[in-house]
Order: sequence, then structure tokens, then C-alpha cells
Amino acid sequence: MTEFIIANMAPLMFGALVFFLLFGYPVAFALAANGIVFGLLGMELGLLSGNLFQALPERIFGIMRNDTLLAIPFFTFMGLILERSGMAEDLLDTVGQLFGPIRGGLAYAVIFVGALLAATTGVVAASVISMGLISLPIMLRYGYDRRVASGVIAASGTLAQIIPPSLVLIIMADQLGRSVGDMYAGAFVPGLILTGLYTGFILLVTLFKPSMAPALPLEARSLHGMKLLSRVIFSLVPPLVLIFLVLGTIFIGIATPTEGGAMGATGALILALARRKLSWSLMRQAMDTTAKLSSFVVFILVGSTVFGLVFRGVNGDLWVEHLLTGLPGGQLGFLIFVNILMFVLAFFLDFFELAFILVPLLGPVAEKMGIDLIWFGVLLGVNMQTSFMHPPFGFALFYLRSVAPRTDYLDKITGKQMAAVTTGQIYWGAVPFVIIQIIMVCLVVSFPGMVTDFLGRDKVIDASEIQIELPQTDYGGGGGQYGGPGGQDEPAEPDKK
Repeated sequence: MTEFIIANMAPLMFGALVFFLLFGYPVAFALAANGIVFGLLGMELGLLSGNLFQALPERIFGIMRNDTLLAIPFFTFMGLILERSGMAEDLLDTVGQLFGPIRGGLAYAVIFVGALLAATTGVVAASVISMGLISLPIMLRYGYDRRVASGVIAASGTLAQIIPPSLVLIIMADQLGRSVGDMYAGAFVPGLILTGLYTGFILLVTLFKPSMAPALPLEARSLHGMKLLSRVIFSLVPPLVLIFLVLGTIFIGIATPTEGGAMGATGALILALARRKLSWSLMRQAMDTTAKLSSFVVFILVGSTVFGLVFRGVNGDLWVEHLLTGLPGGQLGFLIFVNILMFVLAFFLDFFELAFILVPLLGPVAEKMGIDLIWFGVLLGVNMQTSFMHPPFGFALFYLRSVAPRTDYLDKITGKQMAAVTTGQIYWGAVPFVIIQIIMVCLVVSFPGMVTDFLGRDKVIDASEIQIELPQTDYGGGGGQYGGPGGQDEPAEPDKK
């Protein structure tokens, strides 16, 4: 029995972690507990040295000193201030009026505002809850199918995960040891293409089932002419300026992601102050939520550090490498397996858990197989975006369920009795967008240039083509050509002058 445990310590450790996660134990504590227990067991069996745990304090302090992770509270705080200062409400109302006269106009508005909020907030919960509270009652009021309405809101909210400044891209860059700026640049085009696919789906709905996404009736269109124009300008310009302030400075290279997050947080406070929505109550709510999310991330990261230290100590990284490199099909077989694994695990785990548990194990294998880690990180980010929309555990669906009407209600504008939105309708509404996500994963695999062509990296130099030419030097006397007097090198050619 002892020999079996020694020979299979790594798979036993990984299996124990999966066991605890499936039974609902908190991820941070399950990771840390598994690491400590198997570390002690490894020392008892003579596999590990007691010096292993002496490296743990330095690793934990390394997490606290990580400047990259400091961007997470900045971007979270920025998103919460913008969401609670009413910017999302103004955007949805204005853009909804702009697209309202066409079929599916409100759905297009939700997608457009979802992408805009993603580029300013980076927080899925804030985007989904804002659009659920504001746009869902309007869409139901004017005859939108409940599945279409709930699906487009949940999916558009998850764009905050792939469109910079996404929190998951920060985590992905940190775990893969790559630049956050490069990860943002690589994810930008896939995020725009995904937004276009969402729009294309709504277009197909309006063409084949126009009754599921009707246009706004004439009496519901309140903005016309110059008044519409001025409202659009005043609603769109501030978030666009903030997007340039944050992403523009990062892409240009003026600011690091952490500095960009700090500027974004400051800009959000200025916008809230200009709208006269900044208050101590709003500040306290935003800071409380930011502290909770940041603590959640740090605790999971500490737990994954404990687990990863012991897992590598028992050669778990080699076990994973041999397991994955032995798959048939080379790089393509590896990518197919990894994407299926991520897709299945996303039914049970959220993207933070997937990023902290699996990405550190998969990244080194991908690098040894010659896969660009920026492209690999963006690919996994698109895949893990489905974790927010998977029935029955998708977090975006839970966020929408929390604000969608559970019982029949009386509409305040029309005075009509409106039916509730069922959980089944929310789940079925998400299915087409999960399929779109799978299509997007296939596109990223098939056309890697959509990620790698926009990274702006320096030209790669082939070391074999480097030629170093040194001028011949005549030292005279009996010295060597490269040595001093009395050197042992070949003598220099005599002076022919």
C-alpha cells in the first residue's frame, strides 16, 4: 500500500482535490488543506523534505508584493462606481432609443452597451445586474420573447470577461507569466468578433422569428432630432474617454495595467462627481464589494500556491506533462482535450477556480509544445467565459435570476399584468449563446492571427543569422592578434605598408 501511494502521490493528490470540490468545500481551503495534508504525508513517506514548507512564506509574501494583481481592486472599484452612479442606466436608455425603431433594437442596444460596459468595468456581475434591472422590464413590456431577452442580457454581461480590462485576463497573465498588456491586446479583436456574433444571432432571430424581438412602438420613442443627438453625445463621450484613459494608455505603453486601473478608478470618481451621484454611501458600498472580491481572489491564490508547491514537490507537474504530451494528435489533440476539459469543468467551477487550479498546470505543457502562451491564455479565456452561462450553475444566470421577476407583476408604465420570468426560460435563453461561445473557440483555434497579429511585439531575431565583425588590430611586436604581448594566439599579419 505504501509503495502504491508513493508511486501515485500526484494523481491521488489531484483526485482528492476534485473530490472536495465536488462536495462543495470552499476552493481556497480545499486547495490549502490538500497541499498541507499531502505535504505532511510526503514527508512521512520520505518523498519530501521539511525544507519544502520553508519556501511557503516567501511565496505568500510574493503574492502580496505582486503589482499585477493590484490592478484587480482598481478595475473592480472603477466598475462598481460607474455602475452605481447611473452611467449604465443612461447608456441603455439612450442607445435603446437609438436602435429602438428597428426590429431587435433593444437587444442590439443591450449587446452594444454590454460591450461598452465591459470595456469600462471589467466586472461581469455589475454588467448583468445593471442590464437586468434596467433593460429586462422594457424588453418584456414591448413583447420580447423571455428566452431571447434573458439570453442576450446574460451573454452581453459576460463580455466583461474577455474584453479588456477583464479581471480574468489579469489572472491569466499572472498565472502564465506573461504581460497583462499583451494579453489585453491579444483579446481585443476576439472580443469584438464575439460581440459581432451575438449581433448576428439577434439578426437571424429578427429575420426568421420577428415576433420574438419586435421594434419599439412609436409611442415609446421619446427622443427625436437634435435632442436625440445631444443625448447620445453626452451619454457616450464620457465612457469612451474613460476607455481611452485606461486601455489607450496601456496599449500605447504609457501606463502599466495597474497604473491604468488607478487612472480608471480616478476617472470613475470624477464622472460620478460630475453627475452629482458621488456620496459616502456609494463609496462605502463600492469599497466593501471591492475588498470582498479582492480578498476572495487572494485567498484562492494563497491556497493554490500551497497546493502547487506540494504538487510540484511530488513531481505532479511531470505527471501532468507526460499525461498531456502523450495525447494523440500533437498540438491539436492537446488543444481539443484542454478545451473539452475546461468546458466540462466550467459546469461546476467558476473562472477564478479554473484559472488558479488548471492554468498553472497547463501553461508549462503548452509552452513546451511550442504554443504561444498569450494566444493560449486568450483561448482559455474565451472558453472559460462559458462558465458564466452554463446551465445550471452559470453565475451570469444566477445574477439575472436575482433581478428578474419571479412572480407575475403589474407593469408601471402600461398597467398590464405581466408574467414572471421562469428559471427554465433563463436557462434555455443561454443555450444559443453557449453554442456561439463554442464557435468562437473554434475560430480562435483556426485563426490564431486574430490574437497574435495585434500584439505589437518586437521582431524575433534568429540567433543563427547574427554575424559579428571585428576589425583586425595590429598590436605590433610579438603579441598575438587578439592577445597582448607574449600572447598565445596566432600572430598578426605583418604590416605591409
